[in-house]
Amino acid sequence: MPGYYGMGMDYTWVVFVLPALLLASYAQLKISSAFNKYSRVSSETGLTGAQIARIILDRNGLQDVRIEHIGGKLTDHYDPRSKVVRLSNTIYGGTSIASASVAAHEVGHAIQHADGYYPLILRNNIAPIANIGSRFAWILIFIGFLISPVFLDVGILLFLTVVIFQIVTLPVEFNASSRALLQLENGIISRENIKPAKKVLSAAAFTYVAATLVAVGQLIRLLAQSNRRRR
Repeated sequence: MPGYYGMGMDYTWVVFVLPALLLASYAQLKISSAFNKYSRVSSETGLTGAQIARIILDRNGLQDVRIEHIGGKLTDHYDPRSKVVRLSNTIYGGTSIASASVAAHEVGHAIQHADGYYPLILRNNIAPIANIGSRFAWILIFIGFLISPVFLDVGILLFLTVVIFQIVTLPVEFNASSRALLQLENGIISRENIKPAKKVLSAAAFTYVAATLVAVGQLIRLLAQSNRRRR
């Protein structure tokens, strides 16, 4: 049963995917631990995440960028199409180090957008294709293992767009964190709280690294299985 074998567990899963999945699980635990810890530690400024985001935006001449409240936990993001920084419950109204760090990070993306930071532009252009890839790639891959290698090839090609998106995301996220720290160091939080802020941002960045390794591992596995199926 080649179809079942192609989708089942084999050495490629153990060698390429399992270690990345374990790393991803560790990364999630790390960000949860850092966020929960520093969500309980005050930034000592009394400023909420929304206020900090507004200060940094105005300081960088981005008065046209709005700040909105969004539901959920860690759903914070910058929307370049609407020029809106959206902050989740605990970040928008929180006064903790974690709130300050996440708010500054999202504003970092807005500053990237204003500066024409190329990796961000590239990621935004790839995003629609990657969204299609993440939605349909595995359906086509499954059909390909059962019916025809043609579907498998198309599925792998779509999944490749997801991998490229993940890789391009890395410099975007690391750069946004660097910009966030520069802004926080410029009189927004105390010097003593910069190190904890770095821990929050580093833990968040680590999740992107782990997600990228998972995607690359899956791609290598798919290519190996596709090659074996043709023999």
